[in-house]
Amino acid sequence: MANSMLWVYVGTYTNTRSKGIYVMRLDLADGKMSPMWTVPNVVAPSFLAIHPSRRFLYAVNEVTEFEGKPSGSVSAFSIDQRTGNLQFLNQLASGGEGPCHLVVDRHGKYVLVANYVGGSVATLSIADDGRLQSIKSFVQHEGSSVNAERQEAPHAHSINLDAANRFAFAADLGLDQVIIYRFDDQSGELIAGQIPAATVKPGAGPRHSAVHPTGKFLYVNNELDSTVTAFAIAAKQGELTTLDTVSTIPSDFHGENSTAEVQVHPSGKFLYVSNRGHHSIAVIAIDLDTGRLTPVAHQPTQGETPRNFGIDPTGRYLLAANEDTDSIVVFRVDLDTGKLTAVAGPYGVHSPVCVKMMLPPE
Repeated sequence: MANSMLWVYVGTYTNTRSKGIYVMRLDLADGKMSPMWTVPNVVAPSFLAIHPSRRFLYAVNEVTEFEGKPSGSVSAFSIDQRTGNLQFLNQLASGGEGPCHLVVDRHGKYVLVANYVGGSVATLSIADDGRLQSIKSFVQHEGSSVNAERQEAPHAHSINLDAANRFAFAADLGLDQVIIYRFDDQSGELIAGQIPAATVKPGAGPRHSAVHPTGKFLYVNNELDSTVTAFAIAAKQGELTTLDTVSTIPSDFHGENSTAEVQVHPSGKFLYVSNRGHHSIAVIAIDLDTGRLTPVAHQPTQGETPRNFGIDPTGRYLLAANEDTDSIVVFRVDLDTGKLTAVAGPYGVHSPVCVKMMLPPE
C-alpha cells in the first residue's frame, strides 16, 4: 500500500473558512485524491515542511503577534506512521513578524524560517522527539528597492538550502536580492557568505527558489515582474552566477500577474512556476548541461490564483492549489515533454496555500 499512494498535507489561511491543515490521500494509479484528516485549531499554517525522517511536520503560523510580542511562530507536529494524521507537539516564536516559508535541514536538526513582514531569517533547533527547542540564529535584513509599495523595506520571502547542506539562500522580495549564508549544520548558525548576495533586475521581487537535483543550479521566481532567473551555484563559496532569465507568462498576455511558486521536476528536466492572474503553471525546459531555460507551455489550473503546487516524489503528478477558488487540481506530468494534463479534481479545500507530499513509511 505504501507504494501505491501518498499522503498529501495542505497548508491554508484560516482567516476565511479553513480550519487548519488538511490531510489527503493521493492514489498514484490514477491521480485521484480522497480526504483523510483535518487538523484544526492551527492558526494560518500557510507553509509546511516535512522532516527528512518523515516522522514530523512543521508549519509557519503567518501572524504578526505571538505571546504578546511582535513575532510569528512555527508549530511542530508528529506524523502518525500508520494513519498519516498529525499530532501537535509545540510552538515557538519565529523571531520576526509574518513567517511565510520554512525548510528543514538535511540532517533534521534545524528549521530555517523566513519572516516576510519582519524582513528576517532564523534557525530553530529540533529535539529528538521533533519538538522545537530554541532560536539558534537570527539575521535582520536591511534596505529597500525601487518599488515604493512592495519594496519599501526588506521582505524575506523564502529560505532554502543547497544540496550539501552548506549554504542557505534567502530570497528577499524587498531587496531584489538572494542573500547567501553559510549554514553551520552543527550549531545552526547563519553566517554571511563570502559573496553576500546575488541580485536580480530592480523591481523584479524574488520570492521562492528551487535547487536543481544535481545541486549545480538555483532557480528563483520573481513575483513582481513575472520572470524566473537561473543561477549557477559555486559549490565551494556558494556564489550565485546569473545564467538566464525568462518570462513565465505568454507574450500576448497583458493583464496583471504575479508569480508564487517555483519547483524543479525530480528528473531535473523541467521547471514549473505558478502564475496568479494568468492562473496557470508555466512549464519550462531545463538544459541539463548549462542550466538554462526554454519556455514550453502554460497550463491553466482550472481555478484562480494558484498560490502553490506540489510535485509528487515519483514525478508523475503535480497538484495545483487554487487559493481564491478553494480547490486543488491534479495534473499528470508527461515525463518526455513536461507538459501537464488534468486528471482529477477540482477537490474542495478552503484557501489552500501550500501542498506537501510524502510516501508513507513501509
